[in-house]
Amino acid sequence: MGFGERDFAGPTVAIVNSWSETTPGHYHLRDLATAVKEGVRQAGGMPVEFNTAAPCDGIAQGPGMHYVLPLRDVIAASIELMIEAHLFDAAVMLGTCDKIVPAMLMAAARVDLPTIFLTGGPMLPWYKEGRAVVPSDVKEAMGQRQTGKISEEEFHLLECNACGGPGACAFMGTANTMDCLVEAMGLSLPGCGTLPAVAPERLELARATGRRIMELWQEDLRFRQIVSQGALANAVRVLQAIGGSTNAVLHLLALAEELGLELDLRAFDEIGRQVPLLGKFKPASPLTVVDLHEAGGVPAVLSRLVRLLDGDLPSVSGQTISQIAAGAGDSPPDVLRPLEEPLAPEGGIAILHGSLAPAGAVVKQSGVEPRMMRHRGPARVFESEEDLRDRLLAQEVRPGDVLVVRNEGPRGGPGMRELSIPAALIVGMGLAESVAMVTDGRFSGATRGPCIGHVAPEAYDGGPIGLVQDGDLIEIDIPQRRLDLLVNANTLEERRRRWLRRESPFANGFLALYAQRVGSADRGAVLR
Repeated sequence: MGFGERDFAGPTVAIVNSWSETTPGHYHLRDLATAVKEGVRQAGGMPVEFNTAAPCDGIAQGPGMHYVLPLRDVIAASIELMIEAHLFDAAVMLGTCDKIVPAMLMAAARVDLPTIFLTGGPMLPWYKEGRAVVPSDVKEAMGQRQTGKISEEEFHLLECNACGGPGACAFMGTANTMDCLVEAMGLSLPGCGTLPAVAPERLELARATGRRIMELWQEDLRFRQIVSQGALANAVRVLQAIGGSTNAVLHLLALAEELGLELDLRAFDEIGRQVPLLGKFKPASPLTVVDLHEAGGVPAVLSRLVRLLDGDLPSVSGQTISQIAAGAGDSPPDVLRPLEEPLAPEGGIAILHGSLAPAGAVVKQSGVEPRMMRHRGPARVFESEEDLRDRLLAQEVRPGDVLVVRNEGPRGGPGMRELSIPAALIVGMGLAESVAMVTDGRFSGATRGPCIGHVAPEAYDGGPIGLVQDGDLIEIDIPQRRLDLLVNANTLEERRRRWLRRESPFANGFLALYAQRVGSADRGAVLR
């Protein structure tokens, strides 16, 4: 295997790599792992690489999406078990995409070793007539093609070019959101979260990461010493300021559960009311995460927010969060607004409660048009994503409707599928300013429009969303943080007496186990 006596004299460093040919987000990580190992060896350590699974949310749409969130917990367990079984002394986590980075965070919390992250960075966007095109544009183009707004040839051109190379899709989806939050918590070297995947500087960043993990081992600076209650709060502040993905709510809640720290949905909303929106990125604006990097990346965000952050917290770089913020250069206001002149007075994510969501629901308010911040309309009930997709493609959805998609929660799905294609179809078909969607499933950072997810309790657990009938009035009031089913209590009680749980469509295999053991969305959908 190439190891000699001298190698065994130093600490063994786990190089946890999610390289895979299943997704462009991880296709470049093999070369980065080689550079990390060079850095570890330069500093006297013994790097030992192993791989873990790496699904792609963008590819695993439809039936495949049942399996993606469950894989988060499988990946976390696989890393935990490998590290503990082989008695590693420290760890470098190489990952990029939606479920892999959160899983690595969860595993790192369990093993609590000196740990550093090297996230893969965003892919370069393709430009058409001066406009950046990213994979989320293909989903919206599906709706545009369906309504004749673009031709088949134009659609095919987008399909062929929207994925501009290795790395995370260049919009502010879950992958880039989590990569930014990892850096904001002090777990990766400055600039790592937004440096493009193919930038030449990334190889040297990888070597520096390898060298730095050896210093962390020598200092015995462990994961839980960096990811404290204050670091989680800082992550939520950055999430709110950059209008990040709603999936980050799910993953930060899961991380808090692993750490035994306090974090709930109300904390997200309280912070969101205090932290203004400083930046919007695709699909909520024409800007990409590459634009954010050119504007200074996460250090620039920290610099803008420094008065609101816990700045004395440590980072893997050896600097405090305030010191990293102080090292950021000037950032153009067309990418990141000053704290005193924000895009909006509140952050990007809002938490709703009400008679339809007693335990809470999540919406990316920074992607909602002003006229849809308040909406009242009749419910159109769908029992699955496919049911809604068929009705959309048949153009059977009417302006004013509130589309209720249930039995897509963590247990009821199972797997809490991401309904990003129906959400994008609504935008592409020109319905984003007249139609809302509500689900116990989830949405993506690729989603914009009045799409409310994570409704809890889910239908499978007897939540009110399981009692909604066609024609019921639903009222959405995002400024007041309300989501209400306007049906009287006696009627709902009668419906509850007649309600029957839909049996899981997966009677065997891992998903059957998952449906039995997974927790609710408002607690991070953690497998127990």
